[in-house]
Amino acid sequence: MDSPGYNCFVDRDKMDAAIQDLGPKELSCTELQELKQLARQGYWAQSHALRGKVYQRLIRDIPCRTVTPDASVYSDIVGKIVGKHSSSSLPLPEFVDNTQVPNYCLNARGEGAVRKILLCIANQFPDISFCPALPAVVALLLHYSIDEAECFEKACRILACNDPSKKLIDQSFLAFESSCMTFGDLVNKYCQAAHKLMVAVSEDVLQVYSDWQRWLFGELPLNYFARVFDVFLVEGYKVLYRVALAILKFFHKVRAGQPFESDNVKQDIRMFVKDIAKTVSPEKLLEKAFAIRLFSRKEIQLLQMANEKALKQKGITVKQKRQFVHLAVHAENFRSEIVSVKEMRDIWSWVPERFALCQPLLLFSSLQHGYSLSRFYFHCEGHEPTLLLIKTTQKEVCGAYLSTDWSERNKYGGKLSFFGTGECFVFRLQPEVQRYEWVVIKHPELIKPVPCTSSHSSCSDPADRLSPFLAARHFNLPSKTESMFMAGGTDCLIIVWCTRPKGSVGLSSSSNTVLNGDVNATQALWPSLLYLKRLEHLYAIILKHVDCQKMWSELVS
Repeated sequence: MDSPGYNCFVDRDKMDAAIQDLGPKELSCTELQELKQLARQGYWAQSHALRGKVYQRLIRDIPCRTVTPDASVYSDIVGKIVGKHSSSSLPLPEFVDNTQVPNYCLNARGEGAVRKILLCIANQFPDISFCPALPAVVALLLHYSIDEAECFEKACRILACNDPSKKLIDQSFLAFESSCMTFGDLVNKYCQAAHKLMVAVSEDVLQVYSDWQRWLFGELPLNYFARVFDVFLVEGYKVLYRVALAILKFFHKVRAGQPFESDNVKQDIRMFVKDIAKTVSPEKLLEKAFAIRLFSRKEIQLLQMANEKALKQKGITVKQKRQFVHLAVHAENFRSEIVSVKEMRDIWSWVPERFALCQPLLLFSSLQHGYSLSRFYFHCEGHEPTLLLIKTTQKEVCGAYLSTDWSERNKYGGKLSFFGTGECFVFRLQPEVQRYEWVVIKHPELIKPVPCTSSHSSCSDPADRLSPFLAARHFNLPSKTESMFMAGGTDCLIIVWCTRPKGSVGLSSSSNTVLNGDVNATQALWPSLLYLKRLEHLYAIILKHVDCQKMWSELVS
């Protein structure tokens, strides 16, 4: 390599301004935990030479499929593939989806080399159908490679990783789109204020969240992306979610209350990420990312699988383009006596992404079907999840997202028993919009086992129920309380149960009343403490399974 460690593909003047080569030159640790801490702390971030050595070691240790192209393969095929074409005029493979090669302080020779490497990868990996992150990965790896062939080998090892527990880069449209949906679910869970802003300024939030990988692979400045990639190689895909969530949190903090610079929030976020140095340092970005108490890798993997399954059920394939995936409620097909299309879209933005793919279907209305609880069960059984909307005589509108099929109540021998899982939420729309979350899901330490006279049983867990955050068992809750989300009997239907404030909310079997077990427990949801309901609607998404809750706390906007 040319002194001071930069190769012939790098514009050294730009590189010196972007990343100073001042750090340590050697790394002796071998333990994964220590390596994770060093990566997060940026131990090799200030040493170009040491970062190159660490990348070489980490990529060499990636478990790969038996036949993985190496540097010698590149030398054999590059001439045939490129021919006599100028490297700067080479077309990019179709799988990058029109993503441009980020500059990353590369000179013209370096940018041409990235194009050549991408074309050779396309030749050796015909199964890759959608991978817009790859140009950024190759451009970064080229900085820390002796030549094009070595960079090609490193990229191939990342793509050929065959460890099912170590996902690295999405390589199909199906995987990419499901990761976008997963990111949307995580935003909904961990960045409620930012999510609320996205819903307010965009008709389809998935179109905003489908850009999340671009924020990292292309829009982030080189020194930021390199820091993210340092940790990514050590810890895997989950790091990408963390950093993207942190970016969205900072974006909301800076832009909340300010007019957007364009009528396209996607462009505004891209501009923010490009200029992120004006707002936060790489160290602060990673600090914020790792301060998020994210779900485990296993739970996120389950969520990804659930989203992939939902996409497949909608007919989404590895190559189908993004414009066919919509998460918005269609105004022309939606009718309700309780909520407007705008309000329903707000509710739909809270629904897990894999179910928001579908349009709401009206199953039950008290105007049409009356107030019989048995008739209510008859119309809603066999559908999950469902959405219950209630409007009081004082025009107050509230409701609940209910995860589990009400037919589950039949499994307990006629006894009133609780069932369900943990994704549900309750909400109100009038007099103001509020969403409430089950406290225990976020803070399991708040609940202790309590004596209970009712018969409780854990929710069933069929093999095809790929619900993510899922059953309460993932939160290490006491068995006596872990399933107390929803219950239904012949004379009552309970959709909220509060163990700490000792209250419940339910519907009676034949009258048009709301049963209030405790005023303090439910006054936030029903502020006027009304007992008469005028109307209730139950909507269903005809797919599989989601989750529900019993102890609620107002979410902070």
